[in-house]
Amino acid sequence: MRMERLTAFFRTVGGKLPTVPPRGLLLAAGLVWLAAGVNIFRLGAPDMASHWGSPLLPLLCALAVFLVFFLAIFRRLVTKHTARILAYEARRMMVLYFFDKKSYLLMAFMMTFGILLRSSRLVPPLWLGTFYAGLGASLMGAGLGFLLQFLRAIRAPLSPPGGAQE
Repeated sequence: MRMERLTAFFRTVGGKLPTVPPRGLLLAAGLVWLAAGVNIFRLGAPDMASHWGSPLLPLLCALAVFLVFFLAIFRRLVTKHTARILAYEARRMMVLYFFDKKSYLLMAFMMTFGILLRSSRLVPPLWLGTFYAGLGASLMGAGLGFLLQFLRAIRAPLSPPGGAQE
């Protein structure tokens, strides 16, 4: 039932979208997360680097942001979505199925919050840049995690739908 509602939603917003085998969703997720991470890191690194007197504290703070976001959120996200994707029984899926509805809402919230925070100028550029560098690195880590899962999936032997072995 959920799949039917999600399919109907994607068809209304995107018309006929390209389809890929379920393993291809891992590749799509990896590329999207990696690109998002690179872009966020690119926003933060120049602010961080141009405002520091000594690089040690901002680098340690960026590392802390990376560890918190990657270990608490993005590592689990990769595991959860990989399991969901590999459980699909359909031969081909719309490419946007690499996320579920909740994850798309989370992404929209994060983007909106980031834009508002950056445009508000409430946080000094050094600290905002440090946060963005750490967050970007954790997003890149998630992208690399999905790409690693994709490589594992294409090396794994195919099993028939339902998981039954021949």
